[in-house]
Amino acid sequence: MQVISKKWNTRFDPGRNYRAKIGYVVIPNEMTIEAEMIENAPEGVWMYFNRVMMPREISTESLAKCVTGLAKAASEILPDDHVDVICYACTSGTIAMGEERTLEELRKGAPYAKPTTLASSVVEALRAVGAKKIVAGCPYTDELATNAANFFEAKGFEILDFQGLNLDYDTDMIKISTDFIVEFARAIDRPEADTILLSCGAPRFMEKVQEIEEKTGKHVICSNQAMLWNTLRMAGINDKLDGLGRLFKEH
Repeated sequence: MQVISKKWNTRFDPGRNYRAKIGYVVIPNEMTIEAEMIENAPEGVWMYFNRVMMPREISTESLAKCVTGLAKAASEILPDDHVDVICYACTSGTIAMGEERTLEELRKGAPYAKPTTLASSVVEALRAVGAKKIVAGCPYTDELATNAANFFEAKGFEILDFQGLNLDYDTDMIKISTDFIVEFARAIDRPEADTILLSCGAPRFMEKVQEIEEKTGKHVICSNQAMLWNTLRMAGINDKLDGLGRLFKEH
């Protein structure tokens, strides 16, 4: 048959992303970031994702290889409609490639968007809460934990201790028990620390930020909480979100 449609007076509304569109480039086996960003997105804000390829084992060398595909991955997120903010969602990857090089590649791929990274977002969040003396925990190998500690020290923070779980694969990091996350955060805490940092987007740190703050009385910053907060604020979204710690309540 031949279809001949009537003349329709189609009505439109602003759509689900009428306040902001935010793009994230993640690494191949990442499974936590997408869920946590979408689950906590305010009304009218939507998140869009693409993946940049790398070898399975996570190391400085493998993460640095992502630089060759980062601009392309960024360019493929809403290429015709455009996102407001574009973020590379990997702390260790940003550090391995270099923060400025990472931002440069994001600008190449999405020149219309404000660029940032997960590592940059953590720095902004730490500064927002006035962090000075930090204890940090992560799932990384000691090699990557050392890189991260040096990165944050270069940003002006005093790292009192940085403990890693020496896991090699995202597929293990995503399964770290949330009960263990609370125990781990409390175990690495020190009386002289003003902030607890839980670094990496793969573990489900974000689910336990508020509980850890309540049990320690300290600011707690984790990667995905910081990234959500920073990318929202960069997009002009200043909503105070419940259950995500003092960062979202106070800043």
